[in-house]
Amino acid sequence: MKSADEGNGIPGELAYVGLGSNLGDRERYLMDAIRLLEEHPGIRIERKSSLYETDPVGFVDQDPFLNMIVEIRTTLTAEGLFGRMLAAEQALGRKREIRWGPRTIDLDLLLFGELQQDRPELILPHPRMLERAFVLVPLIEVLAASHPERAESLKGHLEQAEGKEGVRLWTKAQQ
Repeated sequence: MKSADEGNGIPGELAYVGLGSNLGDRERYLMDAIRLLEEHPGIRIERKSSLYETDPVGFVDQDPFLNMIVEIRTTLTAEGLFGRMLAAEQALGRKREIRWGPRTIDLDLLLFGELQQDRPELILPHPRMLERAFVLVPLIEVLAASHPERAESLKGHLEQAEGKEGVRLWTKAQQ
């Protein structure tokens, strides 16, 4: 996936990261996670989606989430970026006690350029992203600005995804 500014000599791969939080100051956790990612010299945030409040999926007896997507340009490998994401989760107090349960922060690597891999520690593209409205709505929003054809191709998946009514705009994107 090539970015419009790649011709300007800006190195790196485009990656898309999903962020979610449903404990404490949800919006602060999202912004802190972005800050922790950006502190790495090999990571630059290109675009951010709006924030969406979403109903929980899987384990539904919990508070609603705030979700968003960031488009990142990175010189890291997919595994390097994923490691940085895990470190940010740990720094923000992420506990993995209940699958799909409450969390201060959740970071998911959705896409990393055109990379396709199926490894136990990291599957790309993310295996469930096309089923989740809370991922597709903000992802389509971000892609519409940089890759409108890709955004358009995902709209069919969004129409088929369950839980669309559980995705509500919280705050418009501010770049």
